[in-house]
Amino acid sequence: MERLIVERKLDSLQRCLARIAAKCPETADALKADVDLQDVLVLNISRAVQMCVDLATHLIADLPLAPPGTMGEAFDRLVEGSLMDAALALRMKKAVGFRNIAVHAYDAIDWDIVFAIASRHLGDFRAFAHVVALRLDGEAA
Repeated sequence: MERLIVERKLDSLQRCLARIAAKCPETADALKADVDLQDVLVLNISRAVQMCVDLATHLIADLPLAPPGTMGEAFDRLVEGSLMDAALALRMKKAVGFRNIAVHAYDAIDWDIVFAIASRHLGDFRAFAHVVALRLDGEAA
């Protein structure tokens, strides 16, 4: 795994999560009423998901596992490689599903889901970053 690339992606992920946390409004209704906040949150959530997928593929490249066929399968492969638990993988796959809607069907976004991700699920991204950091630290040892 290329340490510098992974570290930069982890930094980018942390910046996205900080931006989401800083801009998340108090209620879903406030989000629904503010198009600018919608854009900021969706863009940063989408970027965070993409960073996680990219990081997952970097981890997979160093394992004797088949390459994933989809973005979501990247997290399944990490479960197969015993790098993360199935519950976190499922939550990350759901995040990929959201990202796909955000990128390909923006008009179908459910703002209650965006609010839920921004207000209650950033910990999933942080937990995944921890998985990556542990692997990175293990390689340094």
